[in-house]
Order: sequence, then C-alpha cells, then structure tokens
Amino acid sequence: MNKQDVIGFFSTLQRLNPEPEGELNWSSPFTLLVAVVLSAQATDIGVNKATGPLFAVADTPEAIYALGEDKIRDYIKTIGLFNTKAKNVYALCKMLIGEFDSTVPENREDLIKLPGVGRKTANVVLNLAFGQPTIAVDTHLFRVSNRTTMARGKTPDEIERKLVKVIPKEFMLHAHHWLILHGRYICKARKPDCAACPVYAYCGFKDKTV
Repeated sequence: MNKQDVIGFFSTLQRLNPEPEGELNWSSPFTLLVAVVLSAQATDIGVNKATGPLFAVADTPEAIYALGEDKIRDYIKTIGLFNTKAKNVYALCKMLIGEFDSTVPENREDLIKLPGVGRKTANVVLNLAFGQPTIAVDTHLFRVSNRTTMARGKTPDEIERKLVKVIPKEFMLHAHHWLILHGRYICKARKPDCAACPVYAYCGFKDKTV
C-alpha cells in the first residue's frame, strides 16, 4: 500500500464509522483496565459476561481487592486462564492502592508495571480511557496490517512501530479500532470477505477476491 492507499483506506473507514468503540463494557479507567487484562485469549463477549456481575458489586481497586483472590476467581472462572488473571487483578488492585493512590496511571511506563499489563493492554487503556493516539496490536490488527500490506512485520512491536510511521496523524486516534473491527468482521482469518470489503480498492492483498 502506498501513502494514498493508506489515506483512502482510513478515510473510507472513518466515513462509515466516525466514532468507533471497543466492545468491552467499562465505566471508568479502572474498570477498563480490569476488562482488558481479562480479555487476553478471551472474547470480549465472554469478558463482558463475567465483568457484569463483578463490576455490579465492586468497581474500584479497593472494592475488588477487598473481595480477595478467591472471590475474584469465582466471578471470572468462565474466562480462559482465570487462575492467573485472578492473581493479576488482585495484585494490580493492591499496587494501584499502594503506589498510585488508587488511580490508573496515564502513561505507559507506569501502566506496564502493573501485574498482567503488557504493552498492548497499556495502549488500549491510554487510547480509550485517556484519548491518546496509540496502536494496540491484537491478532486481528496484526493480520490486517500484514495482509493488506499496510505494514508488514513478524511481531506486534514491529507492526506497531511501522503503523505509527505510515498512518496519518488525523487517523491515529481511532486507527487501531478501525483495523481491529475490520479484521473481526470483514478481513477474517480463514476467509476474508473481500466482496463485502469497503476498502477493497486500497488493499494490497495479492489473493483478494470478489
């Protein structure tokens, strides 16, 4: 994809969905942080089913920490890796209370100090909760970026670095959402739905079909 293709790609997605939103349910930077930590190797729908009851009874670091690790585990046991995630959520609540005055940090350096928080999770929180123009590379975005030839790479970090360079600033705030949603519903892993693709004309996928 050349520069004009990239502009056409995002201009089209912007026109169709000017204010894209993630599909996790959250009401504060903290509940978003917990939801994203739980979403690793799990579907957003599955996470929402677990966090609905959890957040109904506890939606602050103090309240979730007070539940204790076992109770947290009970709420999230339908999600994959629930044992590890329960430990991480309990530990990140403890750290938020002890080191950050129960406030979710607004910078990546501090966010990734929290248990269970990697670069992708930090980028999601910075983007959604604090409106920072970050690229959070998940499996959908990784696939779309490589397949369309917008940015090719072998690791999420490599894709992120390249996308930051090629995506025009006016699209950066929502870029990762557009790419994720496009990968989830149109540019699917096994069989991309090229016939329904609104950005077909700009795509560099050599095997694209109509």
